[in-house]
Amino acid sequence: MFSSVSKSVSRFAALTILASAPVALVAQVVPAVRGGSRADTPSKWDIFLGYSYLSPHATVTRTSTFPVETGSYDSVPVGEIASVSYFFNRSVGVQAEVGIHEWGSQNSNPPGQNGTLGDNDGFTTVSGGLVLRHPSATFTPFVHVAGGEALVDGPVHNPFTWGPNVTVGGGLDYGLNRHLSIRIIQADYEYMNIDFGAGQGETVGINSYRLSAGIVFNAGLIRPPEQVGLSCSASPVTIFAGDPVTVTATTSGLNPRLHTVYTWSGSGVTGNETTATVATGSLAPGSYTVKCGVKEGKEGKEGVKAWESASASAIFTVKAFEPPTVSCSASPSTIKPGETSAITTAGVSPQNRPLTYSYAATAGTVEGNGASVTFSSTGAPTGEVGITCTVTDDKSQTATSSTSVTILAPYVAPIPHSQPLGSIDYGKDKQRPARTDNEAKAVLDGIALDLQRQPDAKLALVGEANAKEQATTAGEAKAAKKNKHLKVVDLAADRAVNAKDYLVTEKGIDASRISVWTGTEDAQKVEIYLVPAGANFAADVQRITPVDETVVKPAPHKKVPAAKPAKK
Repeated sequence: MFSSVSKSVSRFAALTILASAPVALVAQVVPAVRGGSRADTPSKWDIFLGYSYLSPHATVTRTSTFPVETGSYDSVPVGEIASVSYFFNRSVGVQAEVGIHEWGSQNSNPPGQNGTLGDNDGFTTVSGGLVLRHPSATFTPFVHVAGGEALVDGPVHNPFTWGPNVTVGGGLDYGLNRHLSIRIIQADYEYMNIDFGAGQGETVGINSYRLSAGIVFNAGLIRPPEQVGLSCSASPVTIFAGDPVTVTATTSGLNPRLHTVYTWSGSGVTGNETTATVATGSLAPGSYTVKCGVKEGKEGKEGVKAWESASASAIFTVKAFEPPTVSCSASPSTIKPGETSAITTAGVSPQNRPLTYSYAATAGTVEGNGASVTFSSTGAPTGEVGITCTVTDDKSQTATSSTSVTILAPYVAPIPHSQPLGSIDYGKDKQRPARTDNEAKAVLDGIALDLQRQPDAKLALVGEANAKEQATTAGEAKAAKKNKHLKVVDLAADRAVNAKDYLVTEKGIDASRISVWTGTEDAQKVEIYLVPAGANFAADVQRITPVDETVVKPAPHKKVPAAKPAKK
């Protein structure tokens, strides 16, 4: 019994070493891949080592002995099994399998007992075939079918004999991690056809049922198809609201035999296959993301596999509109009341937005619209008038500038005033104190020349009398009130009238250009004033009285007799 167990252990160790060789080889050739599930990247090699229970069913008769021996196979509860599977893809592979089932020995059998337990029966199978699996993240069911050879001895000391065998079955593996699984169960049907030879048992068909469990070493990876790649880019990446944006999807790894579906999402996004447009007119300033996706697969089942879909995004920025700028000027900047000035305004929008113009003036009116208008000063007071020029874009952003127009006060000519030209002394002739003598005439001749040179000017003559003369005139005027026949002599008036008379009669000066007055100064003279056009003599010279020329007449011009020569 100990010898049988030792042989089983030795064979199991040998199978382990044999089965581990591909693991070491594959581990050197295929590097481990991080990420992904067992379903997406199943193993390329599965090496199974385990315990196996075999239940053979057949009866063998040995006629070469006497008496004839007949025996049937019993179950073998202790066996070893090993298999190596190589997969071409995630589902289909080939498998090589070795199974060893032996139980009992001649030395341990009770005398006369037939059967597997007592007659050192054994089953060693070597087979190869096809294996199919369906890997998932945790459980992997499989089925296999194989054919090969079986080395079998019989229950009645039949010799070890090779014969064909066929195996059909399946099982279920539970994955612990990417490199190790537990084979929860493997259930197989095995048919062995053994020809022990004449007298040794003839040809026997053995129907066997096998249950196995153990450890599966998973090595290498069945890489999935190339992952679909996707990138998206926006052009341009910086815009103003209303500007167009185009987003383009660029893919890689697509299978041209599969159906492809593109998806787009985002504010104002409309997609068509690999491109999308964005309606930006209503977007506020800020950053926006456009999401894009691609899936491939059978139509209606796109993106079922993890590698059949990809997503990406593109970002663009909407900038705030910049306000417009404006400048304005007036030409001319100085005008007279009632005149106009041209106002020219230059408005600029950095984004070429449409602009409207408006104006406001502190006085007067602005006529017209647009960039060129007219300022009218009608009704405006003199002085500086401020004009504000405003531009507004279609986003209600404004800018203002200002200019000014100065309205000049109307020219007012200075008020002319009477100018004193001198005086004529009447105090030298005691006998004729009102007479215009030659000396006076010489003065008046010069005055006449001035009047001729200034035809629009006039002349004012103010006669004066001394205090004694003024007192005499006042007395005569008082007496005349009682006696109307009394004559009043006013020397001041006589002097002015006589001087005028000389200018009119002798120098041809129009009498209307000369006015005569009397003053209150204590003197015997006539003061001469030039009165320019527009001057008011009565306002310029105080304490004067106009002479009534209907009453005061000029004295006749009498020649003064020459002085007689002195007697010798």
